[in-house]
Amino acid sequence: MELTWYGRTCIRMKGRDAVVVADPYQSVVGPTGRGISGDVITFSHPDPSPFPRAKGRRARDGKTHVPTSLDAAFDLVGPGEYEISHVLMTGVRTYRDDEKGAKRGQQVAFVIELDGMHTIHLGDIGHLLTEEKLSDIGSVDIACVPIGGALSATKAAELVAQLDPRIVIPMPVADDDAEAEVAVGRFFHEMGETPSAQAKLSISLSGLPTETTTVLLESRSRST
Repeated sequence: MELTWYGRTCIRMKGRDAVVVADPYQSVVGPTGRGISGDVITFSHPDPSPFPRAKGRRARDGKTHVPTSLDAAFDLVGPGEYEISHVLMTGVRTYRDDEKGAKRGQQVAFVIELDGMHTIHLGDIGHLLTEEKLSDIGSVDIACVPIGGALSATKAAELVAQLDPRIVIPMPVADDDAEAEVAVGRFFHEMGETPSAQAKLSISLSGLPTETTTVLLESRSRST
């Protein structure tokens, strides 16, 4: 499987059988999507920064506009169990704050099975997980975790400890590059690691590390 980060919470996961793109908001990848392709797209919550005159088809939430390069992709926006394009996915109700959505609203974390590995995309989650939610999620190999948003670096590290994945992919969601860099530095400090960015991650089930490893990806959107 190959993982590419496009900025904020947008991650593209390319497996042998299908390609899943999480949170491909027009505000992140542009109205055309800059050529990004996929079979299935997931939106953890409506676009937080929609264009005033956004065009294109709307996702099933009735609010988020889909980039034109992903027009043909099947979109998921809600909790439940799905099988699309031979990919098993589970959407779990979560929130963008630690008050069950009272401040920033609710969202969905998606667990995606590709190439025998389970990846959880946590969207812009703002809280730790209850035992019930952990049971709904199940075991995960890769966790895509928002950094610099509602979660502090310490809370983000605690969330990782709850999930106990083999690989962690931080997704900086801060509004500017300086804030994002600070957030990443604090998170890596909490994880006891040193950040070293790479363009993408190619990983197989047999190649998963034995200990939790944090992988910092470069934003693809900055090179397109």
